[in-house]
Amino acid sequence: MLSKKLFIFLLFLFSSLLYSHSNYSDAIKTKKIYPMGKKIYDKKCTNIDVVKYKSIDELQNSIKRDSLCKTLPLKYLEAVSIYLWDVKRVLKSEKKYKELAITKQDRCPICGMFVYKYPRWIAQIVYKDKHYSFDGPKDMMKYYFKHKKGIKKILVKDYYTQKVIDGCRAYYVFGSNVYGAMGSELIPFKDIKEAKTFYMDHRGVKILKFGKITPDKVYKLDE
Repeated sequence: MLSKKLFIFLLFLFSSLLYSHSNYSDAIKTKKIYPMGKKIYDKKCTNIDVVKYKSIDELQNSIKRDSLCKTLPLKYLEAVSIYLWDVKRVLKSEKKYKELAITKQDRCPICGMFVYKYPRWIAQIVYKDKHYSFDGPKDMMKYYFKHKKGIKKILVKDYYTQKVIDGCRAYYVFGSNVYGAMGSELIPFKDIKEAKTFYMDHRGVKILKFGKITPDKVYKLDE
């Protein structure tokens, strides 16, 4: 039988390892770490601008060094750091986009099709004083390659959630067995996990970030 003191020590050691380990599951984060971190932050910390930190280690060191929270045991410091990094930082840095404004007169400048007929696939390129709507990310990219100057933002819809997201930060699945208005499409996702799930479920060929998409890859979809 373990002595009471040894049991307490082992329990503390296990808790410290659990919260400091970088590979624990999302389930543990969601069910245990985030709620604990939020509770500690609300009760024991000053307002912390999480966006200014470049890494979670820098954030954690600042909390301890600059006394941004009341004195915390290691596992509480880890929990509040993870909560701030994974939850608060994302909420502050992530832009929210309104539903794309489309009229029944809007035509895709590449193929001429009426965009409103394909709400799942709509994409937009926004300039300072105008915007263009497309019946899919594929045609949007064709336009983008020839008209890059003056672009303010590029908007697409996440395939699963149908929420408007930043097209320049999205992940695109190429060559799947899911087709859009103009055949084979670039399927956009906000998160890499969802992109990988779709890629596996629908026989995708590759997943690319926006900056890695080239004209030859886009036009190959039409073959």
